[in-house]
Amino acid sequence: MTGPPAVDNNGETRYNRTMTRPSLLNLPNQLTLSRVLVSPLFMTLLLIENVWCRCGALALFAAASVTDMLDGWLARRHGQTTKFGKFMDPVADKLLIALALVSFVALRLAPTWAAMAIIGREILIMGLRTLVAYRGEMMESSVLSKIKTFSQMLYTSCAVLVLCWRDALAAAGRTPTVHQLVAIASGLDLLLYVALVLTLYSGLDYIVKNRWLLLGLFKGNF
Repeated sequence: MTGPPAVDNNGETRYNRTMTRPSLLNLPNQLTLSRVLVSPLFMTLLLIENVWCRCGALALFAAASVTDMLDGWLARRHGQTTKFGKFMDPVADKLLIALALVSFVALRLAPTWAAMAIIGREILIMGLRTLVAYRGEMMESSVLSKIKTFSQMLYTSCAVLVLCWRDALAAAGRTPTVHQLVAIASGLDLLLYVALVLTLYSGLDYIVKNRWLLLGLFKGNF
């Protein structure tokens, strides 16, 4: 945006330029917020024992995963990165994964202790990020944290896909074999435990790398 021309001390014409700040409700932030809005609907569809509802949940999760990749890319490409977007992007991911894990526990696809360990880590880090943001600072996400998020989404998508497959068999009057059930359960457990290890390790790494910001929260309080 260019302002009216002005004359400097040497008599030369120059232009006043004003920098525009990215809008809070730009497209990348709208995509981020869409994940927050669809998360309860995703959980509702997931808990309904119907093949079409489960497929709808899978479609919603796939769309949410795409928006997770798009929002950051669009923000960087078009210069629309905001503090709000940096804060809300991981929050939206955490909410979606947390609701999925709660659903899997209810459906007996995941052990309660593993789901609570993952959710507990996410709540802890989100709380720390909120406290730091309240002071006007930002805790940056690491590459390891992004790998952790990918492992969680991979496990979630595979678990929902298994539910769709199981419901489709039931609708056709068929039942899976014992061998199929054992193989699927083992595969899901492996994905879950990989996600669990990455989640806990990335949480520790997150705290260590941002320890000076975190210590600053308590400075002067003792």
